[in-house]
Amino acid sequence: MSASRFSYSPETLRDLAAQVLDLARAAGASAAETEVSEGMGQTVSVRKREMETVEYNKDKGIGVTVYLGHCRGHASTSDFSRDALVRTVDKALTIARYTAEDDCAGLADADLLARQVPDLDLYHPWDVSVEASAEIARAAEAAAFGVDQRITNSEGASVSSQASQFVYANSLGFVGGYPTSRQTVSCVVIAEADGAMQRDYWYTTARAASDLDSPESVGRRAGERTVRRLNGRKLGTRQCPVLFEAPIATGLIASYVSAVSGGHLYRKSSFLLDSLGRQVFPKFMQIQERPFIPKGLASAPFDSEGVATRERDVVRDGIVQGYFLSSYSARKLGLQSTGNAGGNHNLIVPSTGEDFQALLKKLGTGLLVTELLGHGLNMVTGDYSRGAAGFWVENGEIAYPVEEITVAGNLKDMFQGIVAIGSDVETRGSRQVGSILIDRMTLAGE
Repeated sequence: MSASRFSYSPETLRDLAAQVLDLARAAGASAAETEVSEGMGQTVSVRKREMETVEYNKDKGIGVTVYLGHCRGHASTSDFSRDALVRTVDKALTIARYTAEDDCAGLADADLLARQVPDLDLYHPWDVSVEASAEIARAAEAAAFGVDQRITNSEGASVSSQASQFVYANSLGFVGGYPTSRQTVSCVVIAEADGAMQRDYWYTTARAASDLDSPESVGRRAGERTVRRLNGRKLGTRQCPVLFEAPIATGLIASYVSAVSGGHLYRKSSFLLDSLGRQVFPKFMQIQERPFIPKGLASAPFDSEGVATRERDVVRDGIVQGYFLSSYSARKLGLQSTGNAGGNHNLIVPSTGEDFQALLKKLGTGLLVTELLGHGLNMVTGDYSRGAAGFWVENGEIAYPVEEITVAGNLKDMFQGIVAIGSDVETRGSRQVGSILIDRMTLAGE
């Protein structure tokens, strides 16, 4: 796939954005903003060495938001013709005319808009053919089957290459945009022993194909993770320390981000209301937002409203230093946008220095969680209850796999009860953190 060959040039996207803003202005909008985008990709899947699916995706769209004073309307289209732009702007204005006024509605504050847009090296197209993708997937799957003869089946290995570009513009004069790419290799296999089956997976993802782990290492990791889950046992109900493996620990950070994000805060539906300046984590805990990491999976010079992103400590010495706010939620709270319309940017949680084995020793006897099931989180109270699977640890050593259990607690207590953060950092998403050890949680089992 020649992911580098978009259908439209950046100049064309900018011209379309300008047309939309001109049409909105001419039709009476007091302010307007638009995003013009296109994306394309290829995904090739192999199962038991046979080609299973070849998927192509290609899409484009224009979204326009108009304001009549403090009344807002939004409409979108996938048709880039002039007539379609006229109709889309008209629909947005019609919606605005029938929408109640909201004093917090409007464009981002002009003085917060990005004035410089550095190149963060986010676009690395991968011209990989279907045949080459299939061979990469086969290599991953073969490595997984080679781990253990008890791996008897596969849900497949896949290779995906995606690329997109966009331009955002508003009537305050801001225009900015850039292309991005994301490449992924994944593998899922099934193992069987004593009539019981287990599945697990692994994947690698990066902006550039050259930064991906080898397909063989992806397959081996998938195979090893699957086999180790065989012969799982159940546990009786108890309280004990819990170690969340790094890929799972990112979810704890995601829950924190959600709790201190504007939507939950201004609706007063968060267990961390008015937490700015309060001690939420232990004193050793830091969370840093770093939007400008080259090739970062969540790097961005500006947010979805054009507000400049910035490096900041969102948690310092366990104390909340800042929320995650869009322009609208910031106004609802009487604060200023933090440049997080659309989400967080590369959250870094520094390790306390222990590697994974050292964390197991520190855990002593307790639970290692490697998978969570369900969505048992009450954002209002912080109550947390999730189905889980993983391993029972005794004297700092993994003893046996466990399944069909529930881990429960309250996130306020869980955050305060963090004992250590591992050096085994998960880097495949927008939140980079190692395994997290929590001093005590409730396990519900037999």
